[in-house]
Amino acid sequence: MTVGLVVWDLQIPGCASLKEKRSVVKGLKDRLHARFNVSAAETGHQDLLQRAEIAVCVVSEDRRHAQSVLSSADNMVAEEGRARIIDSYTTFY
Repeated sequence: MTVGLVVWDLQIPGCASLKEKRSVVKGLKDRLHARFNVSAAETGHQDLLQRAEIAVCVVSEDRRHAQSVLSSADNMVAEEGRARIIDSYTTFY
């Protein structure tokens, strides 16, 4: 069994309120969960308007499948028009 984790540090330019930020973050988390059946959570920068940290976790029988899912999720986040990836890292257990 493999557990894969990817964490993105995101910049959300143009957000003037926490409500706007929540809209972007919640939409991204919901799409990640619906499309890839992963667990997604906002794990940092909750107090900053234009920054967010989102983590996604997948459990799989083999590492290759977990890598594929997380790579596809990373591509989706990179294509998000309302947020920009500042940094990211991936870990497998």
